[in-house]
Amino acid sequence: MASLWTVLRNRDAGLCLTAVVVSGFGTSALWLASGVWVKDLTGSDGLAALCLLAMWAPTLFGPLLGSLADRVRRKPLLIGANLLLAALLPTLFTVDSPDRLWLLYTVLFVYGAAGVVHDAAESALVAAAVAPSLLGEFNGLRMAITEGMKLVAPLAGAGLYSAYGGPAVALLDAGTFVLATVLYATLRVRESEPGPSRRTPPAEAVRRLLAHPLLRPLVLSGGTTMFFAGLTGATLYAVIDDLGHSPAYAGVLYAVQGAGSVVVGLLSGPALRLLGARRFAAYGIALTAVATGLRAVPSDPVALVCGAASGLGLPCVLIAALTAVQRETPDALLGRTVATANTLVFAPNVLGLAAGAVLVEAVDQKPLLAVLGGLWLLTAVPLAQRPASAARTSSRSPSDANPA
Repeated sequence: MASLWTVLRNRDAGLCLTAVVVSGFGTSALWLASGVWVKDLTGSDGLAALCLLAMWAPTLFGPLLGSLADRVRRKPLLIGANLLLAALLPTLFTVDSPDRLWLLYTVLFVYGAAGVVHDAAESALVAAAVAPSLLGEFNGLRMAITEGMKLVAPLAGAGLYSAYGGPAVALLDAGTFVLATVLYATLRVRESEPGPSRRTPPAEAVRRLLAHPLLRPLVLSGGTTMFFAGLTGATLYAVIDDLGHSPAYAGVLYAVQGAGSVVVGLLSGPALRLLGARRFAAYGIALTAVATGLRAVPSDPVALVCGAASGLGLPCVLIAALTAVQRETPDALLGRTVATANTLVFAPNVLGLAAGAVLVEAVDQKPLLAVLGGLWLLTAVPLAQRPASAARTSSRSPSDANPA
Protein backbone atom coordinates (compact mmCIF):
# COMPACT_ATOMS: atom_id res chain seq x y z
CA MET A 1 0.00 0.00 0.00
CA ALA A 2 2.99 2.32 0.48
CA SER A 3 3.43 2.55 -3.29
CA LEU A 4 -0.22 3.63 -3.67
CA TRP A 5 0.39 6.51 -1.28
CA THR A 6 3.53 7.40 -3.21
CA VAL A 7 1.43 7.78 -6.36
CA LEU A 8 -1.25 9.77 -4.56
CA ARG A 9 1.37 12.11 -3.07
CA ASN A 10 2.65 12.88 -6.57
CA ARG A 11 0.94 16.19 -7.29
CA ASP A 12 0.45 15.71 -11.03
CA ALA A 13 -0.66 12.10 -10.66
CA GLY A 14 -3.16 13.13 -7.99
CA LEU A 15 -4.57 15.88 -10.22
CA CYS A 16 -4.96 13.46 -13.12
CA LEU A 17 -6.74 10.93 -10.91
CA THR A 18 -9.04 13.64 -9.55
CA ALA A 19 -9.87 14.67 -13.10
CA VAL A 20 -10.67 11.01 -13.87
CA VAL A 21 -13.13 11.00 -10.94
CA VAL A 22 -14.81 14.21 -12.07
CA SER A 23 -15.09 13.60 -15.81
CA GLY A 24 -15.73 9.87 -15.33
CA PHE A 25 -18.78 10.66 -13.23
CA GLY A 26 -20.26 12.82 -15.97
CA THR A 27 -19.40 10.36 -18.73
CA SER A 28 -20.99 7.41 -16.93
CA ALA A 29 -24.12 9.45 -16.20
CA LEU A 30 -24.48 10.53 -19.84
CA TRP A 31 -23.74 7.00 -21.13
CA LEU A 32 -26.87 5.66 -19.45
CA ALA A 33 -29.07 8.72 -19.90
CA SER A 34 -28.46 9.03 -23.65
CA GLY A 35 -29.88 5.57 -24.34
CA VAL A 36 -32.91 6.18 -22.13
CA TRP A 37 -33.38 9.56 -23.82
CA VAL A 38 -33.52 7.98 -27.28
CA LYS A 39 -35.75 5.17 -26.05
CA ASP A 40 -38.23 7.69 -24.63
CA LEU A 41 -38.26 9.75 -27.83
CA THR A 42 -38.56 6.85 -30.29
CA GLY A 43 -39.50 3.67 -28.43
CA SER A 44 -36.76 1.90 -30.39
CA ASP A 45 -34.21 -0.37 -28.69
CA GLY A 46 -32.06 -0.33 -31.84
CA LEU A 47 -31.84 3.46 -31.98
CA ALA A 48 -31.06 3.55 -28.26
CA ALA A 49 -28.21 1.07 -28.79
CA LEU A 50 -26.75 3.38 -31.45
CA CYS A 51 -25.77 5.80 -28.68
CA LEU A 52 -23.19 3.35 -27.39
CA LEU A 53 -22.01 2.63 -30.93
CA ALA A 54 -21.59 6.35 -31.65
CA MET A 55 -19.37 6.75 -28.60
CA TRP A 56 -17.29 3.64 -29.38
CA ALA A 57 -16.91 4.07 -33.14
CA PRO A 58 -14.03 6.63 -32.97
CA THR A 59 -11.89 3.98 -31.28
CA LEU A 60 -11.46 2.48 -34.74
CA PHE A 61 -9.51 5.61 -35.74
CA GLY A 62 -7.15 5.39 -32.77
CA PRO A 63 -3.83 5.56 -34.66
CA LEU A 64 -4.89 8.71 -36.52
CA LEU A 65 -6.52 10.47 -33.56
CA GLY A 66 -3.74 9.47 -31.18
CA SER A 67 -1.13 11.07 -33.42
CA LEU A 68 -2.50 14.46 -32.31
CA ALA A 69 -1.13 13.71 -28.85
CA ASP A 70 2.35 13.40 -30.37
CA ARG A 71 2.24 16.31 -32.78
CA VAL A 72 1.28 19.02 -30.24
CA ARG A 73 1.98 19.67 -26.57
CA ARG A 74 -0.18 17.35 -24.50
CA LYS A 75 -1.28 19.56 -21.61
CA PRO A 76 -2.90 22.20 -23.88
CA LEU A 77 -4.45 19.35 -25.90
CA LEU A 78 -6.07 17.92 -22.77
CA ILE A 79 -7.42 21.34 -21.83
CA GLY A 80 -8.73 21.91 -25.35
CA ALA A 81 -10.47 18.53 -25.52
CA ASN A 82 -12.27 19.18 -22.23
CA LEU A 83 -13.31 22.70 -23.23
CA LEU A 84 -14.60 21.43 -26.58
CA LEU A 85 -16.93 18.95 -24.89
CA ALA A 86 -18.00 21.48 -22.26
CA ALA A 87 -19.06 23.83 -25.06
CA LEU A 88 -20.64 21.10 -27.21
CA LEU A 89 -22.82 19.32 -24.64
CA PRO A 90 -25.25 22.24 -24.02
CA THR A 91 -26.36 22.01 -27.66
CA LEU A 92 -28.27 18.89 -26.58
CA PHE A 93 -30.87 21.16 -24.97
CA THR A 94 -32.43 21.33 -28.46
CA VAL A 95 -32.95 17.54 -28.70
CA ASP A 96 -36.65 17.29 -27.93
CA SER A 97 -38.00 15.18 -30.82
CA PRO A 98 -36.93 12.22 -32.97
CA ASP A 99 -35.96 14.47 -35.88
CA ARG A 100 -33.29 16.09 -33.69
CA LEU A 101 -31.57 12.83 -32.77
CA TRP A 102 -28.91 13.39 -35.44
CA LEU A 103 -27.50 16.09 -33.15
CA LEU A 104 -27.31 13.72 -30.18
CA TYR A 105 -25.51 11.07 -32.26
CA THR A 106 -23.13 13.69 -33.66
CA VAL A 107 -22.26 14.99 -30.20
CA LEU A 108 -21.71 11.43 -28.94
CA PHE A 109 -19.41 10.67 -31.88
CA VAL A 110 -17.33 13.80 -31.22
CA TYR A 111 -17.41 12.85 -27.52
CA GLY A 112 -15.89 9.48 -28.35
CA ALA A 113 -13.26 10.99 -30.67
CA ALA A 114 -12.24 13.53 -28.04
CA GLY A 115 -12.02 10.68 -25.55
CA VAL A 116 -9.53 8.81 -27.75
CA VAL A 117 -7.33 11.90 -28.01
CA HIS A 118 -7.74 12.64 -24.31
CA ASP A 119 -6.71 9.13 -23.21
CA ALA A 120 -3.65 9.19 -25.46
CA ALA A 121 -2.49 12.60 -24.23
CA GLU A 122 -3.16 11.80 -20.58
CA SER A 123 -1.32 8.47 -20.74
CA ALA A 124 1.69 10.18 -22.28
CA LEU A 125 1.69 12.93 -19.64
CA VAL A 126 1.39 10.41 -16.82
CA ALA A 127 4.30 8.39 -18.22
CA ALA A 128 6.42 11.53 -17.90
CA ALA A 129 5.15 12.48 -14.43
CA VAL A 130 5.14 9.09 -12.68
CA ALA A 131 8.14 6.82 -12.13
CA PRO A 132 8.03 3.74 -14.41
CA SER A 133 7.97 1.44 -11.38
CA LEU A 134 4.74 3.12 -10.19
CA LEU A 135 2.83 3.16 -13.47
CA GLY A 136 1.12 -0.12 -12.53
CA GLU A 137 -0.22 1.51 -9.36
CA PHE A 138 -1.43 4.55 -11.28
CA ASN A 139 -3.20 2.52 -13.95
CA GLY A 140 -4.71 0.28 -11.29
CA LEU A 141 -6.00 3.29 -9.36
CA ARG A 142 -7.39 4.71 -12.58
CA MET A 143 -9.21 1.44 -13.25
CA ALA A 144 -10.55 1.33 -9.69
CA ILE A 145 -11.83 4.90 -9.96
CA THR A 146 -13.42 4.32 -13.36
CA GLU A 147 -15.21 1.19 -12.17
CA GLY A 148 -16.22 2.91 -8.96
CA MET A 149 -17.84 5.68 -10.96
CA LYS A 150 -19.83 3.06 -12.88
CA LEU A 151 -21.36 1.92 -9.60
CA VAL A 152 -22.55 5.40 -8.65
CA ALA A 153 -22.83 7.69 -11.66
CA PRO A 154 -25.42 5.77 -13.75
CA LEU A 155 -27.84 5.80 -10.81
CA ALA A 156 -27.28 9.52 -10.32
CA GLY A 157 -27.71 10.11 -14.04
CA ALA A 158 -30.92 8.08 -14.13
CA GLY A 159 -32.30 10.02 -11.16
CA LEU A 160 -31.40 13.37 -12.71
CA TYR A 161 -32.88 12.30 -16.04
CA SER A 162 -36.13 11.18 -14.39
CA ALA A 163 -36.45 14.49 -12.55
CA TYR A 164 -35.30 17.01 -15.17
CA GLY A 165 -34.72 15.20 -18.48
CA GLY A 166 -31.75 14.59 -20.75
CA PRO A 167 -30.58 18.22 -21.04
CA ALA A 168 -29.95 18.32 -17.29
CA VAL A 169 -27.62 15.33 -17.55
CA ALA A 170 -25.81 16.98 -20.47
CA LEU A 171 -25.38 20.13 -18.40
CA LEU A 172 -24.00 18.10 -15.49
CA ASP A 173 -21.50 16.43 -17.81
CA ALA A 174 -20.47 19.81 -19.27
CA GLY A 175 -19.82 21.05 -15.74
CA THR A 176 -17.56 18.09 -14.99
CA PHE A 177 -15.48 18.89 -18.07
CA VAL A 178 -15.10 22.51 -16.94
CA LEU A 179 -13.85 21.31 -13.55
CA ALA A 180 -11.51 18.79 -15.21
CA THR A 181 -10.13 21.63 -17.35
CA VAL A 182 -9.19 23.54 -14.20
CA LEU A 183 -7.45 20.47 -12.79
CA TYR A 184 -5.44 19.85 -15.96
CA ALA A 185 -4.52 23.54 -16.18
CA THR A 186 -2.77 23.28 -12.79
CA LEU A 187 -0.48 20.41 -13.85
CA ARG A 188 3.21 21.24 -13.52
CA VAL A 189 4.47 18.87 -16.21
CA ARG A 190 7.01 20.68 -18.38
CA GLU A 191 6.81 20.04 -22.09
CA SER A 192 9.02 21.12 -24.92
CA GLU A 193 7.75 21.82 -28.41
CA PRO A 194 7.28 18.54 -30.36
CA GLY A 195 10.24 17.80 -32.57
CA PRO A 196 10.49 15.93 -35.89
CA SER A 197 10.61 12.57 -34.09
CA ARG A 198 6.99 13.11 -32.99
CA ARG A 199 5.76 13.60 -36.57
CA THR A 200 6.22 10.11 -37.94
CA PRO A 201 3.20 8.48 -39.65
CA PRO A 202 0.49 6.88 -37.45
CA ALA A 203 1.33 3.51 -39.02
CA GLU A 204 4.65 3.59 -37.15
CA ALA A 205 2.76 2.88 -33.91
CA VAL A 206 1.08 -0.18 -35.45
CA ARG A 207 4.42 -1.52 -36.67
CA ARG A 208 6.01 -1.00 -33.28
CA LEU A 209 3.22 -2.76 -31.41
CA LEU A 210 3.19 -5.76 -33.72
CA ALA A 211 6.99 -6.10 -33.72
CA HIS A 212 7.63 -5.67 -30.00
CA PRO A 213 8.08 -9.02 -28.20
CA LEU A 214 6.40 -7.82 -24.99
CA LEU A 215 3.70 -5.48 -26.28
CA ARG A 216 2.39 -7.67 -29.13
CA PRO A 217 1.20 -10.63 -27.01
CA LEU A 218 -0.25 -8.38 -24.31
CA VAL A 219 -2.20 -6.16 -26.72
CA LEU A 220 -3.45 -9.08 -28.83
CA SER A 221 -4.46 -10.97 -25.68
CA GLY A 222 -6.31 -7.86 -24.54
CA GLY A 223 -8.20 -7.72 -27.84
CA THR A 224 -9.05 -11.42 -27.62
CA THR A 225 -10.25 -10.96 -24.05
CA MET A 226 -12.52 -8.08 -24.99
CA PHE A 227 -13.90 -10.09 -27.91
CA PHE A 228 -14.86 -12.91 -25.55
CA ALA A 229 -16.20 -10.35 -23.07
CA GLY A 230 -18.51 -9.08 -25.80
CA LEU A 231 -19.62 -12.61 -26.71
CA THR A 232 -20.42 -13.55 -23.13
CA GLY A 233 -21.89 -10.14 -22.31
CA ALA A 234 -24.63 -10.80 -24.84
CA THR A 235 -25.77 -13.78 -22.74
CA LEU A 236 -26.40 -11.69 -19.62
CA TYR A 237 -30.17 -11.47 -19.84
CA ALA A 238 -30.50 -15.11 -20.84
CA VAL A 239 -28.58 -16.02 -17.67
CA ILE A 240 -30.84 -13.76 -15.61
CA ASP A 241 -33.94 -15.41 -17.13
CA ASP A 242 -32.53 -18.81 -16.19
CA LEU A 243 -32.09 -17.60 -12.61
CA GLY A 244 -35.74 -16.54 -12.52
CA HIS A 245 -35.14 -12.83 -12.01
CA SER A 246 -36.32 -9.71 -13.81
CA PRO A 247 -33.92 -7.83 -16.12
CA ALA A 248 -33.28 -5.34 -13.32
CA TYR A 249 -31.15 -8.05 -11.64
CA ALA A 250 -28.46 -7.07 -14.14
CA GLY A 251 -27.76 -4.10 -11.85
CA VAL A 252 -26.81 -6.48 -9.03
CA LEU A 253 -24.44 -8.46 -11.27
CA TYR A 254 -22.86 -5.28 -12.63
CA ALA A 255 -22.37 -4.04 -9.08
CA VAL A 256 -20.48 -7.13 -7.88
CA GLN A 257 -18.39 -7.14 -11.05
CA GLY A 258 -17.56 -3.49 -10.55
CA ALA A 259 -16.58 -4.17 -6.95
CA GLY A 260 -14.17 -6.87 -8.13
CA SER A 261 -12.61 -4.45 -10.61
CA VAL A 262 -12.09 -1.86 -7.87
CA VAL A 263 -10.25 -4.46 -5.77
CA VAL A 264 -7.93 -5.60 -8.55
CA GLY A 265 -7.23 -2.00 -9.48
CA LEU A 266 -5.91 -1.36 -5.97
CA LEU A 267 -3.78 -4.53 -6.02
CA SER A 268 -2.47 -4.37 -9.58
CA GLY A 269 0.80 -2.54 -8.86
CA PRO A 270 2.21 -5.11 -6.40
CA ALA A 271 0.79 -7.94 -8.51
CA LEU A 272 2.57 -6.68 -11.62
CA ARG A 273 5.86 -6.48 -9.76
CA LEU A 274 5.41 -9.96 -8.27
CA LEU A 275 4.18 -11.80 -11.37
CA GLY A 276 5.32 -9.72 -14.33
CA ALA A 277 2.97 -8.41 -17.00
CA ARG A 278 2.48 -11.67 -18.89
CA ARG A 279 1.63 -13.87 -15.92
CA PHE A 280 -0.53 -11.17 -14.31
CA ALA A 281 -2.51 -10.95 -17.56
CA ALA A 282 -2.64 -14.74 -17.97
CA TYR A 283 -3.96 -15.36 -14.46
CA GLY A 284 -6.61 -12.68 -14.93
CA ILE A 285 -7.74 -14.18 -18.24
CA ALA A 286 -7.86 -17.66 -16.71
CA LEU A 287 -9.96 -16.47 -13.76
CA THR A 288 -12.42 -14.70 -16.07
CA ALA A 289 -12.66 -17.71 -18.37
CA VAL A 290 -13.42 -20.12 -15.51
CA ALA A 291 -16.02 -17.71 -14.13
CA THR A 292 -17.63 -17.51 -17.57
CA GLY A 293 -17.95 -21.29 -17.84
CA LEU A 294 -19.43 -21.56 -14.34
CA ARG A 295 -22.12 -18.99 -15.16
CA ALA A 296 -23.88 -21.85 -16.91
CA VAL A 297 -24.82 -23.14 -13.43
CA PRO A 298 -28.31 -21.74 -12.59
CA SER A 299 -27.55 -20.58 -9.05
CA ASP A 300 -27.69 -17.12 -7.50
CA PRO A 301 -24.61 -17.61 -5.27
CA VAL A 302 -22.64 -19.00 -8.23
CA ALA A 303 -23.73 -16.08 -10.43
CA LEU A 304 -22.64 -13.55 -7.81
CA VAL A 305 -19.28 -15.23 -7.23
CA CYS A 306 -18.68 -15.46 -10.98
CA GLY A 307 -19.56 -11.79 -11.38
CA ALA A 308 -17.03 -10.79 -8.74
CA ALA A 309 -14.42 -13.15 -10.25
CA SER A 310 -14.93 -11.63 -13.70
CA GLY A 311 -14.50 -8.18 -12.18
CA LEU A 312 -11.23 -9.29 -10.62
CA GLY A 313 -9.88 -11.03 -13.72
CA LEU A 314 -10.99 -8.98 -16.70
CA PRO A 315 -9.03 -5.77 -15.97
CA CYS A 316 -5.71 -7.60 -15.45
CA VAL A 317 -4.73 -7.83 -19.11
CA LEU A 318 -5.96 -4.27 -19.74
CA ILE A 319 -3.85 -2.83 -16.93
CA ALA A 320 -0.84 -4.96 -17.91
CA ALA A 321 -1.04 -3.94 -21.56
CA LEU A 322 -1.38 -0.19 -20.93
CA THR A 323 1.40 -0.17 -18.34
CA ALA A 324 3.72 -2.06 -20.69
CA VAL A 325 2.95 0.35 -23.55
CA GLN A 326 3.78 3.34 -21.33
CA ARG A 327 7.03 1.80 -20.14
CA GLU A 328 8.29 0.39 -23.42
CA THR A 329 7.35 3.15 -25.88
CA PRO A 330 9.52 6.23 -26.62
CA ASP A 331 7.85 9.51 -25.71
CA ALA A 332 7.80 10.61 -29.35
CA LEU A 333 5.47 7.72 -30.25
CA LEU A 334 3.56 7.30 -27.01
CA GLY A 335 0.34 9.15 -27.86
CA ARG A 336 -0.44 7.28 -31.06
CA THR A 337 0.83 3.98 -29.63
CA VAL A 338 -1.56 4.20 -26.66
CA ALA A 339 -4.44 5.05 -28.99
CA THR A 340 -3.50 2.23 -31.37
CA ALA A 341 -3.31 -0.24 -28.48
CA ASN A 342 -6.75 0.89 -27.32
CA THR A 343 -8.10 0.30 -30.82
CA LEU A 344 -6.65 -3.21 -30.98
CA VAL A 345 -7.93 -4.01 -27.48
CA PHE A 346 -11.41 -2.47 -27.43
CA ALA A 347 -12.64 -2.64 -31.04
CA PRO A 348 -13.08 -6.47 -30.84
CA ASN A 349 -15.56 -5.92 -28.01
CA VAL A 350 -18.02 -4.41 -30.49
CA LEU A 351 -17.61 -7.41 -32.81
CA GLY A 352 -18.08 -9.76 -29.87
CA LEU A 353 -21.29 -8.05 -28.82
CA ALA A 354 -22.68 -8.33 -32.34
CA ALA A 355 -21.70 -12.00 -32.70
CA GLY A 356 -22.97 -12.81 -29.22
CA ALA A 357 -26.36 -11.26 -29.96
CA VAL A 358 -26.70 -13.69 -32.88
CA LEU A 359 -25.41 -16.73 -30.98
CA VAL A 360 -27.60 -16.26 -27.93
CA GLU A 361 -30.69 -16.35 -30.16
CA ALA A 362 -29.57 -19.56 -31.87
CA VAL A 363 -27.92 -21.55 -29.04
CA ASP A 364 -28.86 -22.27 -25.44
CA GLN A 365 -26.66 -20.14 -23.16
CA LYS A 366 -25.53 -23.03 -20.91
CA PRO A 367 -23.49 -25.00 -23.47
CA LEU A 368 -22.52 -21.73 -25.13
CA LEU A 369 -21.00 -20.36 -21.91
CA ALA A 370 -19.21 -23.63 -21.21
CA VAL A 371 -17.64 -23.67 -24.69
CA LEU A 372 -16.73 -19.99 -24.63
CA GLY A 373 -15.19 -20.36 -21.18
CA GLY A 374 -13.01 -23.24 -22.41
CA LEU A 375 -11.88 -21.39 -25.54
CA TRP A 376 -11.19 -18.26 -23.53
CA LEU A 377 -9.07 -20.25 -21.08
CA LEU A 378 -6.86 -21.47 -23.93
CA THR A 379 -5.90 -17.88 -24.79
CA ALA A 380 -4.12 -17.57 -21.41
CA VAL A 381 -1.77 -20.50 -22.08
CA PRO A 382 0.79 -18.70 -24.32
CA LEU A 383 1.17 -15.88 -21.81
CA ALA A 384 1.54 -18.23 -18.84
CA GLN A 385 4.21 -20.29 -20.63
CA ARG A 386 6.57 -17.36 -21.19
CA PRO A 387 9.95 -17.66 -19.42
CA ALA A 388 9.94 -16.00 -16.02
CA SER A 389 12.69 -13.58 -17.02
CA ALA A 390 10.69 -12.37 -20.01
CA ALA A 391 7.46 -12.21 -18.04
CA ARG A 392 9.02 -9.75 -15.62
CA THR A 393 10.33 -7.43 -18.32
CA SER A 394 7.57 -4.88 -17.85
CA SER A 395 8.19 -4.64 -14.10
CA ARG A 396 11.54 -2.92 -14.79
CA SER A 397 12.23 0.47 -16.25
CA PRO A 398 12.54 0.69 -20.05
CA SER A 399 16.28 1.20 -19.83
CA ASP A 400 16.65 -2.08 -17.93
CA ALA A 401 14.24 -4.10 -20.07
CA ASN A 402 15.52 -6.97 -22.17
CA PRO A 403 13.54 -7.02 -25.43
CA ALA A 404 14.66 -10.53 -26.31
